[in-house]
Amino acid sequence: MKKIIAVLLSVLLVLSVGMLFVSADDVKSADVFVTISDAKGELVVPYETVTVTDIDKDGTLTVNDTLYAAHEKFYKGGAAAGFATENTKWGLSLKKLWGTENGGSYGYMVNDKMAYSMVDPVKAEDHVAAYVFTDPVGLSDKYSFFDKKTVEPTCAAVVNLTLSKNDFDKDWNAITVPVKGAELTINGTPTGTVTDDEGRANLTFDKNGEYLVSAVAKDQVITPPVCRVSVTCYDEATPDQPVATEAPTVIADVEDTDDTAVSATEAIATNDESTKDSATKDTATKDSSSSSTPKTGDVSNLILWIVIAAVCFAGIIGAVVFYKKRYGKK
Repeated sequence: MKKIIAVLLSVLLVLSVGMLFVSADDVKSADVFVTISDAKGELVVPYETVTVTDIDKDGTLTVNDTLYAAHEKFYKGGAAAGFATENTKWGLSLKKLWGTENGGSYGYMVNDKMAYSMVDPVKAEDHVAAYVFTDPVGLSDKYSFFDKKTVEPTCAAVVNLTLSKNDFDKDWNAITVPVKGAELTINGTPTGTVTDDEGRANLTFDKNGEYLVSAVAKDQVITPPVCRVSVTCYDEATPDQPVATEAPTVIADVEDTDDTAVSATEAIATNDESTKDSATKDTATKDSSSSSTPKTGDVSNLILWIVIAAVCFAGIIGAVVFYKKRYGKK
C-alpha cells in the first residue's frame, strides 16, 4: 500500500508542475490603455490601446512591458529609438521616454495612481499613463486626469467631467485634489469652459464625430488629461465618423460660468494632419479593443494535460484494483 501512495503523490506532483507551465503560457499578453505626454506637455499617445507582452521575460506583464509596447506601436523608430530603461539603486528606472533623456525626470501611473516602480504589474484594460516633466528641475508638473476616459453621448446630451490631480499633503502623503480654473480644450482648441472649485465642467456637443477633450491651466503645471468623446447624432448620416474637423457648440454649465453657447474656434479645422493621425489611431483602438480579455494561448496544451491526467488516474485505479485482488485476501 505504501508503494501505491508513493506513486499517487509522484503523479500528482508531475501534473501540478505541468499545469504551472501551461498557466504561465496563458498570461503572456493583454490589451492595455496607454497615455503619454512629451517634454512639451503635449499628448502624443492619447488613451490608445496596445497589446502588451512579457518583453523582459520576468513572468509578469508590467509598466515596463506596456511602455515598451506603446513606443513600438506609436513612436517613429519604435522602442529602440524612443524608449530606454536602466537598473539603478532604486531598481529598474526610466532612462528615455518618447525620445527624451533628461536624467530621470519622468512620471508614470497605473489607473491614475502613482506606480511604485517600472515592474508594477498590469492587467487587461488597465490604464498606464507616463509623462516627461516639462519642468525637469523644479519637478512642479502634477499628473491630472478626468473622472471619465471615454464618453459616448448623443447630440445635445450634457457631458459632465471632473478634473483632478495627484499631489502630496504636508506630510508627503499622496492625495487627490480637484483642479480649479483649468480651461477645457477640444482637439487642442480652447473652449472657454473653465472648471469650478470642485474641478467640474460640462460640455455639450451638437455634431457627429470623435472628439479629444483635454485641459490647460494658467496658474499651475498639469499634465494634459484626456477624455475621448464619441458623439452620435441619429438624424445624421452615420454614427461612425472620423475625428470632427468642424467645431461643435460647447455649452458651459458650471458654477460661476455663463450658461451661454460658446463656439469652439475654427482652429480645429486647421489641424488636419493631427486629426487624420487621431482618426487612424481611433480605428486601431476600436479594432484592438474589441477583445480586451487577455490572450490565453493555445488551449490544446491544456487539453493534452487533461488527457494525460485521465490516463494517469486510470493507471492508478488499475494498480489499486490489481493490488487488492492479489494481496487483499492475505
